[in-house]
Amino acid sequence: MERVASPHFVIFPFMSHGHTIPLLHLATLLRNRFISVTIFTTPVNAPSIRDFLQDVSISVIELPFPKDVQGIPPGVENTAKLPSMSYFGPFITATKLMQPLFEQALSALQHQPTCVISDVFLGWTQESAEKFGIPRYFFSGMSVFAMTICQLIGIERPHAETISADESFTFSSFPSLKFTRNDFQPPFGDIEPKGPAVDFMIEQGISITKSRGMITNSFYQLEPRFADYFDQHLRPKSWCVGPLCLTKRPIKAALSQTDETWRQWLNNKLTEKQPVLYVAFGTQADISAEQIQEIAKGLELSNTFFLWVTRQNVLEHSAGLEDRVNRALIVKEWVDQNEVLNHKSIKGFLSHCGWNSILESICAKVPILALPFMAEQHVNARMVTEEIGVGLRIMPRNGSVRGFVEAEEVEKMVRELMEGEKGEIVRKKVKELGENAEEAMKEGGSSWSTLGLLIDDACARKL
Repeated sequence: MERVASPHFVIFPFMSHGHTIPLLHLATLLRNRFISVTIFTTPVNAPSIRDFLQDVSISVIELPFPKDVQGIPPGVENTAKLPSMSYFGPFITATKLMQPLFEQALSALQHQPTCVISDVFLGWTQESAEKFGIPRYFFSGMSVFAMTICQLIGIERPHAETISADESFTFSSFPSLKFTRNDFQPPFGDIEPKGPAVDFMIEQGISITKSRGMITNSFYQLEPRFADYFDQHLRPKSWCVGPLCLTKRPIKAALSQTDETWRQWLNNKLTEKQPVLYVAFGTQADISAEQIQEIAKGLELSNTFFLWVTRQNVLEHSAGLEDRVNRALIVKEWVDQNEVLNHKSIKGFLSHCGWNSILESICAKVPILALPFMAEQHVNARMVTEEIGVGLRIMPRNGSVRGFVEAEEVEKMVRELMEGEKGEIVRKKVKELGENAEEAMKEGGSSWSTLGLLIDDACARKL
């Protein structure tokens, strides 16, 4: 074996904030270990990436996003700007058109790349890496738990024996866990999956099995039995190098007026010794006006102080909420969620259970109130409440995991999380796991060591 003298890692995030930010944290960790890093992105996404990194030693190369693609509005280069999630499929498919330009840019790099780390959605980069004779690791924006369960449903197919979408089933490998078909986003839970989404999944599956490994934003102590199972029974090898949100970043001096408003409001609540519930459902989910109104009503009835961060158009459905409820602050702009969760006044998080949000909540030692909507969020909600015990669950009125959530249920579960005995139990558990997360990222910790092994693996070459 020989060691490449000057390691150079190429990173290609998917054009979605939740997929990009963890990989920017990873880029920072690699630079801290004297690895040269080049990030590929598109012109619209590049400024925010450079601003986030604040590190000119990390190269950012811009590739033009395909133009005039059917199904994608002109000028959209990030999923946050898509009018709805129905555009998601065409957006992912359009990225394939970037392959020739990506390969041209790779060949023009001054220093040959040691490896490519690209998002799982950019499966076509596997072929590009093979052309250059370099390993490709894919980045999964999901937990090892969710990756394992989503692979097992295709292998074991226990859901095929169910009569209804709400009938529970178990996996032979994990008999204590119960799921229903409604826990899975189509086509995963479909008995006879078909259509463009299935074709895409097959493509991704091929690129996954050909890749050198899976980089996961998780830590071993959070999900040990799933990390062990994945490496023993599934493939490729997984590398838990997170939680990446604990990566230290430069402190920015400039604060917007919005930043000052919510900070001051939370500071006031801390002085008044009033616990605050943080409410955020991500930027992707399409939530009905009726559902938003019902959630707002439940929060109002709970008599809990809450900070709700949301998109401008969402709370148009709840006009006057702030005026009616003097216990609420509504923020309609992007905020640093990590900073919000780490404010000492925040004592709970009403969340859609996106994986980044779960990790940030655990790291901040804040328990979760799960209200999933899409993607693998229902599987994550099972993990949060039933597997690792750091949260409680809001359930729809129809007895299914999917359906309309009523104000009374929101009110009841908010009170339980913030004041009840179950809330106290999950609060203790999240504190313990938050401490484990910090240990994992410290020098000598599990994730710190795994990153070193990953670098060694990428740099290894057969004679």
